[in-house]
Amino acid sequence: MEKKKIKTVSLAEMKDKHIGKIGTKLRDQYEYELRMEVLGQMIKAARKERNLTQEELGKLIGVQKGQISKLESSANSATIDTILKVFNALKAEISFNVKLDGSFVHLP
Repeated sequence: MEKKKIKTVSLAEMKDKHIGKIGTKLRDQYEYELRMEVLGQMIKAARKERNLTQEELGKLIGVQKGQISKLESSANSATIDTILKVFNALKAEISFNVKLDGSFVHLP
């Protein structure tokens, strides 16, 4: 009996094949949505760590519970200002990194 070889592929190869190569419009949109999904999950985890309800967090930053719910489910429509207000209200330290040509940009 002959064994069949199973071809394995990496996640990056699967993304390239089924979503598109890095730099294509579809792939860029996918990567953006993925980052926004992760950001929403981070907000939810930090809120729960602080033992706050969505309504309580909303009151801290001046928005309705529904807006916090939308933000946690996907941060796509959130502005940077709103995201900063949320993390500030949660007393959470956040950092942003900018990378150009393989090197991080450092502020003077």
